[in-house]
Amino acid sequence: QVQLVESGGGLVQAGGSLRLSCAASGRTFSSYAMGWFRQAPGKEREFVAGRGSNRSGGRTYYAESVKGRFTISRDNAKNTVYLQMNSLKPEDTDVYYCAAVESYGYYYSDRQYDYWGQGTQVTVSS
Repeated sequence: QVQLVESGGGLVQAGGSLRLSCAASGRTFSSYAMGWFRQAPGKEREFVAGRGSNRSGGRTYYAESVKGRFTISRDNAKNTVYLQMNSLKPEDTDVYYCAAVESYGYYYSDRQYDYWGQGTQVTVSS
């Protein structure tokens, strides 16, 4: 069982930056593939970024809409995964969720993740 707690959301002007954190409980954090998703009211959850588990090589992958602006990273010693968001745009405004699955693969669908955080609001003003 893994519990995820996000933090770091807030209000920022367009062009600014935010770093989201996702703290995970559990002894085998390094064996989990991690992902970040976002969701606007009335819309489906959208994949943002993912990072494979250590055993899978830890490759990172991104949605086209955030590639070059967002960076996902993980600190296994702190059981934490981060999402660094730069050059933010108003269309990045959403609730952002951290997700985890104990597996070696790479996952783009929210149905493939087993554990979710409560979400953190990111608002980008124009």
